Amino acid sequence: MIRIANMQLPPGFTPEDVERRLHRERIPAQADWELRRLSLDARKKQNLHYLASVDVTWPGEVAFLRKNKNPDITRAAEPVYQLPESGSASLAHRPVIVGAGPAGLFAGRLLAEAGYAPVILERGAAVEERAADVERFWKNGILKPDSNVQFGEGGAGTFSDGKLNTQVKDRDGRIRQVLHWFVEAGADPSILYWNKPHIGTDVLRQVVRNLRETFLSLGGEIYFHSQLTAFRTLESTEGARRITAVEYLDENGERHILDTEAVILAVGHSARDTFTMLHEANIPMQTKPFAVGVRVEHPQEMIQQSQYGPGYPAGLPVADYKLTARTVAGRGVYSFCMCPGGQVVNASTEPERIAVNGMSVSARDGRNANAALVVTVTPTDFGSEDVLAGMAFQRQLEHLAWEAGEGRIPVQLLGDFRENVPSRILGDVEPDICGAYQLGNLRAALPGAIGDSIAEALPAFGRKIAGFNRRDAVFSGVESRTSSPVRILRNEHFESELAGLFPCGEGAGYAGGITSAAVDGIKVAEEIIRRYRRWT
Repeated sequence: MIRIANMQLPPGFTPEDVERRLHRERIPAQADWELRRLSLDARKKQNLHYLASVDVTWPGEVAFLRKNKNPDITRAAEPVYQLPESGSASLAHRPVIVGAGPAGLFAGRLLAEAGYAPVILERGAAVEERAADVERFWKNGILKPDSNVQFGEGGAGTFSDGKLNTQVKDRDGRIRQVLHWFVEAGADPSILYWNKPHIGTDVLRQVVRNLRETFLSLGGEIYFHSQLTAFRTLESTEGARRITAVEYLDENGERHILDTEAVILAVGHSARDTFTMLHEANIPMQTKPFAVGVRVEHPQEMIQQSQYGPGYPAGLPVADYKLTARTVAGRGVYSFCMCPGGQVVNASTEPERIAVNGMSVSARDGRNANAALVVTVTPTDFGSEDVLAGMAFQRQLEHLAWEAGEGRIPVQLLGDFRENVPSRILGDVEPDICGAYQLGNLRAALPGAIGDSIAEALPAFGRKIAGFNRRDAVFSGVESRTSSPVRILRNEHFESELAGLFPCGEGAGYAGGITSAAVDGIKVAEEIIRRYRRWT
């Protein structure tokens, strides 16, 4: 197979356009081809075009490559994912996975496929029940603490844009394997080649359900409404501890014990009670930096024209953006989790606290674009050396937001945020928010250094995106769950100091999105496979 890189294709290109380009490179008409990479080059608005990499195969490709002088035509060398060989240690009990987000689901898929019959404990509901709970919360404000935007099957990413792009390197083919499993479960095949792949929350809910059905068909089990509460351990004469069982509560509050030698801890970034339990159980952890800020909404058409130019051609992807700035004091301010044509959602998990996130359906056809504008915070901002100080800092911001919005999402116009005065009336930008909101002074809910940093960065953002600084752009908040506030320490074999405990994914502090969490879950599952024989 050969790869042709840097192939320019017009907006709205067809398969015939690709074949004409292949013919120009003297590729025979009978050759089989597929898109391997596709991105939109919008650097010059008068010359918008796609850049593609195309993989081609036909019987004469070896001879063709020997004669080829074009540096953009090379042999395609794609890593093919290989399941590791099983180890020799015996498993007396099935592996247990805590959490059915991407890390847990993909770790479970790999273990089930390899014959280890894992059990997943998920504190929340199955995705169908969870979606109904979330819709009711947005409509009437009645929060279910264990079935919401953050908790439940699929993890927090289920109610997001479903973005799959990642900075993780793919030397072993894990990312490609994750994408293939998503496609098998119903995701659009374009995620295999688009440089910014996304699924969309509407499709992702069905994909998660299909992933579960495959997991069950391979011999796995999943217990919903089952919250981890403790580990049972055995201590050696040298003082080393090893897991022997987990304790969990079911939806009726009944306690259960599940014997196991291997626990994959794949809780999400919002599992605050679990972080507290781990700390009390002396599981080594450390505080880590994360980011907090606000969501901003603009008309999507304004973003389209800024990125593509007035009179841009039809059929282009819904435009997005990525912004960064640095304040005079040296703080980084940046956009995060940009949702083209999306909605802001109430993503709270605790009473009297407000947290927001962004969400897009697969079509990304909403009237507004939204993104988080966030500032990195460190233990210096938390005012404490306690390992859970970052978590307490998040809670404090969320309670201040709840107060600022009088129990609703606080909303403030960009101009009023800059001037630090309450908003009384909306402008031309109508918020697109799932959940009740109220105009007020969102900036009052943020520490001075955070609000000031965002306000200082706005002129720089306005120079990059035309209209970004319009006075009636809508801010909402707070965005406090960008990543985990802790890192659960593990060694080079992905194992905690508590033997048999394997922290992974976003909640453990080792991933930052759906794909990277799924890959981390796979790596941990591989370690269990290398150690143990299949469960019988």
